[in-house]
Amino acid sequence: MVTDMENGTITLKQTKLNTVLFPFLLVTLLFSNTFLRAQDRPNVLIMLTDDQGYGDLGAHGNPYLKTPNIEKIGEQGLEMTHFFSYPNCSATRAAILTGRYPYRTGVTGVTQVDHFMNTSEETLAEILVENGYRTGIFGKWHLGDNAPMRPTDQGFQEALVHKGGGIGQAAGPAGNTYFDPILEHNNEPKKYKGYCDDIFTDAALDFMSARSDKPFFTYLATNLPHFPLEVPDEKAEPYRKLGLHEDNAKTYGMIDNIDANVGRVLKQLKQLGIEDNTIVIFLSDNGPRNRRTKNDVYPGRWVSNLRGTKTSVYECGTRVPFFVRWPKNIKKAQQNSTMGAVIDVLPTILDVCNIDAPQSIKLDGTSLLPLWKGEKTNFGDREFITQMHYGPTVFKYMHFAVRTQKYKLVSPHDDPHHILYQPKDEELKKVLANLELYDVENDPSERINLANNHPDIVEKLLARYENWFDEVTEERDSKGIQRIYLGSSMQRSTNLSQFDWGGPRVISKNDLGHWRVKTEAGTYNVSLDLPKLDKDGIAHLKYKDVHIELPVSKNQAKVSFSNVTLPEGTGNFHAFIKTERLAKGPLFVDVERVD
Repeated sequence: MVTDMENGTITLKQTKLNTVLFPFLLVTLLFSNTFLRAQDRPNVLIMLTDDQGYGDLGAHGNPYLKTPNIEKIGEQGLEMTHFFSYPNCSATRAAILTGRYPYRTGVTGVTQVDHFMNTSEETLAEILVENGYRTGIFGKWHLGDNAPMRPTDQGFQEALVHKGGGIGQAAGPAGNTYFDPILEHNNEPKKYKGYCDDIFTDAALDFMSARSDKPFFTYLATNLPHFPLEVPDEKAEPYRKLGLHEDNAKTYGMIDNIDANVGRVLKQLKQLGIEDNTIVIFLSDNGPRNRRTKNDVYPGRWVSNLRGTKTSVYECGTRVPFFVRWPKNIKKAQQNSTMGAVIDVLPTILDVCNIDAPQSIKLDGTSLLPLWKGEKTNFGDREFITQMHYGPTVFKYMHFAVRTQKYKLVSPHDDPHHILYQPKDEELKKVLANLELYDVENDPSERINLANNHPDIVEKLLARYENWFDEVTEERDSKGIQRIYLGSSMQRSTNLSQFDWGGPRVISKNDLGHWRVKTEAGTYNVSLDLPKLDKDGIAHLKYKDVHIELPVSKNQAKVSFSNVTLPEGTGNFHAFIKTERLAKGPLFVDVERVD
């Protein structure tokens, strides 16, 4: 009996031990396999510029610019000569990081909730982290500044970024410039010394140089050459001496700075002995801001004979530089004219890293790796569809393009920032009657409209657009606009800016808006940075059943609401000032949970 009991006890202990150890051993084995695979996988480096057009390269015929370091990537690898982005910043960035059309992800514009990427999206950074990579972003994020939309919420373990769409914009901090800027390092503001592009490059170099057994994904997304045109004077001066307009001299000086930093990055990869096993991609997020409307001319910008501008769905707005180098797998000095697009970046990188895309993701892009390796590929008659407007509501048929390898259908609009309201049927009929069709293989400048000659092609491409629009907007609508979290463990102190508010007066004049939020129940301190007040008035704070008022005086700069009890839930967070009947909004609102 005792022996049986002892044997039974031993068996029981072994069973318990196995129950405890088996999951541990399984996790260890899986981690070891992932770790071993990760060690063999290449490093990934994506360098993304901001508003650098296809013509902003020496190799593309620019008579003033020399960009040897950028072009070296193509000389040591491959250039895709017909690569396409969205015509604005945030949409392209969402597409690169998700492999999906940005309208699916919630991103339709560049400010005031239009740039909020839904937190349910699985980003390239998240997927690579799950597969043994370390991840870092340096520069521009522009997909939401607050939880749960920050880069650290979406897979980046190291993040040095500026807020909003650019340094000096309404996202703040106020008075920030490209020189000695205040930046967000892992969600904490810090003042840095130097020029922003150099600061971001330094941080990326440090990240890539850090000792680690893991491969890296580095996303170096400079904010150059985006407005404002701020650049070290010695960079702009050579272009002034060429007699160029000051805007162009500064822009080209900024691109010269980019090229120098690309050279630093390539040199560092070589010195670290990792250039052979690092895939390097260089591209821009959209075309140049050479004009925004017919009457807004940016004098003398070289655009390689392409039509349009940034925010335009013509080629100048969407055709961007694209170079890739991977010495182990891509032969040198290749050019390929097959159409590629920003939605292809994620599936291509996953293919490069031998990682399967999560089954829950519906990818719109396709892997370009077989093309890069010179294998026989047949992408069929694929299309890439773009649309650009302003405001959180998207309108069918307004300012879109359907591009295939040969043809492009265009619904033009000279000022897409003022597509604000649902057009009446009469206007839509005019839009559809004036669609343009171009043979972009033979007419890359989009000068000869073939719509009347080929109504059958117009109808086919229009049907593709209509199916696309219905599908992507239905997915976006089902998710709704992503809300900012207040008081969560992710971010207890939140800065709300005019860059992130919404509402009808945001669209009309941007004087007043509200913030779409999700709150944790608790006690908060709320402070408002006030616009210039010409007279005394009342500051208001409203959320659900909470409505608090405090007096404010002429020229008062700040007002604080202490120990405010906010309920749990979702809603619109209002903060405004009334000095007369029509209210206006604050510059910033700081919301800190204090319990």
